[in-house]
Amino acid sequence: MIRLNKLAAGTAVLAFGLAFSAPASAQATRTWVSGVGDDVNPCSRTAPCKTFAGAISKTAAGGEINCIDPGGFGAVTITKSLTISCPYTEGGVLAGGNGITVNAAATDSVYLRGLDIFGVNPPTNGVRFIAGGALIIEDSTIRRFNAANSFGVSFQPSGNSVLTMNNVTITDNGNGITGGGILIKPTGAGGAGRVTLRNVRVSANANLGILLDTTGATSPSGVGMIIEDSMIARNAAGVMVLVPAGTSPTTSMIVNSLIVNNAGTGLTGDGAAATIRVGNTTISGNGTGVSALNTSQVRSYGDNRNDGNAADGAFTAGILPKE
Repeated sequence: MIRLNKLAAGTAVLAFGLAFSAPASAQATRTWVSGVGDDVNPCSRTAPCKTFAGAISKTAAGGEINCIDPGGFGAVTITKSLTISCPYTEGGVLAGGNGITVNAAATDSVYLRGLDIFGVNPPTNGVRFIAGGALIIEDSTIRRFNAANSFGVSFQPSGNSVLTMNNVTITDNGNGITGGGILIKPTGAGGAGRVTLRNVRVSANANLGILLDTTGATSPSGVGMIIEDSMIARNAAGVMVLVPAGTSPTTSMIVNSLIVNNAGTGLTGDGAAATIRVGNTTISGNGTGVSALNTSQVRSYGDNRNDGNAADGAFTAGILPKE
């Protein structure tokens, strides 16, 4: 009888210990951060964490981190499928170095919504994408990553990755003649895949507003970029597609957009394998409107307004068909 009682007591103690230890290692599908949270908490709605970095280790792959109230939730590195979504309050990322770094697996998707990513001394990049399947940024502002070679968004995958941005403001990034607003620079044979920028406002960045650069990319399938309903304004230069000889070809399309008041050239193609098609877009107030360098093709659908620049330049000869 005594032995049975001891066995029962031991079993009860073990069960009691397991009941309290299991939640410590569990990961939740949805976690929460708050300006008055604490990273020792489980990141639940009633016991939130204080930082994105604190919450990410407690969030399951494919899960979501939400903000309860306004706060600065710090820089974070994302290595799995994850959503950080704070559309109804201030989801701040005050960062020296990189604000958000994505270095995930080839099938992982990362969603960033409702964030204010702000660079402090010394900043590097607002969002730095190294690897992953897809990066989607929506309803966010990325600003003041203004050190040398800093970009608001640096998208430099070695695999076949996708970048989608919608309703995003990129401003006050870069320094002098380096860095800028958005850098798309795939490397190796993987290619950057598809890039879609819609309702994106790229303004007041040093150097280039948007640079697609295939230096170091060797994928024969090339890189595709679409810019729609967007404004590229008051940068040192507007949009540049640079395709050195022997690198991946590119085909870009810019429609229903403004490329205006950039100090240098508004729209530049550079390289024989660079093709840019432009429709219903205003290019005005730039140092030069359009420049097609080194036999690149910067083609018009015939409904653009390339006028009012210090030098308008010209599209490549021949009007593209609309159907």
